Amino acid sequence: MPTSPKGTVSVEHVWKRFRADRSIPLFQEHIARLGRRIMGRGGSRGYRWVLRDVNVHVEPGKTYGIIGINGSGKSTLLKMICRTTYPTAGTVTTVGRIGALLDVRAGIHPDLSGEENIYLYGTILGLTRQQVNERFADIVEFAEIGDAVDRQIKFYSAGMAIRLGFAIAAYLEPDVLLVDEVLAVGDARFQQKCLERITEVVQKGATLFYVSHDLPTVEAVCEKAMWLSGGYVRAAGPARQIVNLYRTSVEQQSMLGPAGDGGIRVLKAEVSGPDGGGVRSGEAVHLRIMVRSPEAMFGVFHIGISQGTAQPVFVQRFATSFPDGEFELRCRLQALPLPKGRYSLWGAMRAPVGSGHIAEFPWQPMLSFDAFGPDVIKAPNGVMVLSPVYVPAEWELN
Repeated sequence: MPTSPKGTVSVEHVWKRFRADRSIPLFQEHIARLGRRIMGRGGSRGYRWVLRDVNVHVEPGKTYGIIGINGSGKSTLLKMICRTTYPTAGTVTTVGRIGALLDVRAGIHPDLSGEENIYLYGTILGLTRQQVNERFADIVEFAEIGDAVDRQIKFYSAGMAIRLGFAIAAYLEPDVLLVDEVLAVGDARFQQKCLERITEVVQKGATLFYVSHDLPTVEAVCEKAMWLSGGYVRAAGPARQIVNLYRTSVEQQSMLGPAGDGGIRVLKAEVSGPDGGGVRSGEAVHLRIMVRSPEAMFGVFHIGISQGTAQPVFVQRFATSFPDGEFELRCRLQALPLPKGRYSLWGAMRAPVGSGHIAEFPWQPMLSFDAFGPDVIKAPNGVMVLSPVYVPAEWELN
């Protein structure tokens, strides 16, 4: 029987369940459990299915994203791929050396120094001491820990531990690299460095499994993707297609809600290009928002544009004295710094109350729109560009 090449990952009809956590009164639980067994009703009570009949096959050198809400089974699937847990049913086959960064301090022992952790991790991966020596300087340089490499990890800051953990996982030349949401913890500069390193690892032939709620990076980094929901595979295929399906689902579940506690309501919202037509990347965008307020007040109206989730790519704010009754807000974004795609316009209004603030109109989506233009913007080296976005805007109150 031919052997699969290194970097191959195959998940076939995998089911996974966990037992629910026990509560404090253990004695009563034991009595109740014994009673269920006597009555023949013990079965699988207390278990919860986390993954249900999941199938994935990824060839060496491919990039695969996994998206979905928290609790959908993403991290559990990665843990089975790297063999830190095993399926209840089905088979998971991973060929080759695995580099996994599944948590901020995953694989890092707090009582060992940075240097000792590097050599320990390398030994676990099957590398010789000489092979680790050849990569040691690159790991320390990437992690930016300098002389702290001789200190115990428990004295590191969270940022230092993240950088070291990623550097170890990515520089020991894994055949399969697993990254689970840890990039969201670091700053923008560190995220950019990690994405550049991921690109280098993949170009050398490694297989990447990437879990993140940052949909633009999933779309930019991964060729294919899977959408998990409630342990089931809702959809799998090209990354852009799956991400768009997920965004559409989020939009459908996030409709314009009722008025806030202050009685403020957004009646209508419109988005258009400079000539009243479609929205295009790099061109001006006109926003019209009809609002009804039960009383005059000084407040701040916020808008943001996101790709499906509540976390906006950028935010604009307009502070002024708002009248009572119906009024229209107009905002002109001088240039839309976003690539082709489907976006959501979010809004919120806050008015001062005493020394603090109260959300008169809670943060919620107002409408969705399509932007036309180039595909995902990348640097010349093919790496997704992550940087702060500044969007000049002009506001007007009618």
